[in-house]
Amino acid sequence: MEDNFEPKIIGFLCNWCTYAGADLAGTSRIQYPPSIVPIRVMCSSRVDPLFVLTAFLRGADAVLVAGCHPGDCHYQDGNYYTRRRFACLKKIFDSLGLESDRIRLSWISASEGPRFAKVITEYTETTKKLGPNSTKKEIFL
Repeated sequence: MEDNFEPKIIGFLCNWCTYAGADLAGTSRIQYPPSIVPIRVMCSSRVDPLFVLTAFLRGADAVLVAGCHPGDCHYQDGNYYTRRRFACLKKIFDSLGLESDRIRLSWISASEGPRFAKVITEYTETTKKLGPNSTKKEIFL
């Protein structure tokens, strides 16, 4: 494994909570690793499991799906669907022999800029320990 390995993490961030939390972290000048490539989605429930798998297979070292805390979704039940889908996705990764530690689900509200920075920092360190994604195809990213 390379000593200078910097992981590339694709982050599917809920527009109403997590993306706003990331914005708060930035405007508050809270430091966190530049390893995340944020993709804004209207709700975490709009993240199709194929998006996660495609990002992973196309070169992402890890994928983060983040949304509103359960019960606080702007679309009522969206994050409950996300939680169920994500549990199935973890099982699919395990059954395919992929490292399920490379995908993560987090709940981060708009007022939790420091929590966003903490999640990204911890997940970057975890991904560094796992090393580069060995299943990627050299397509883009």
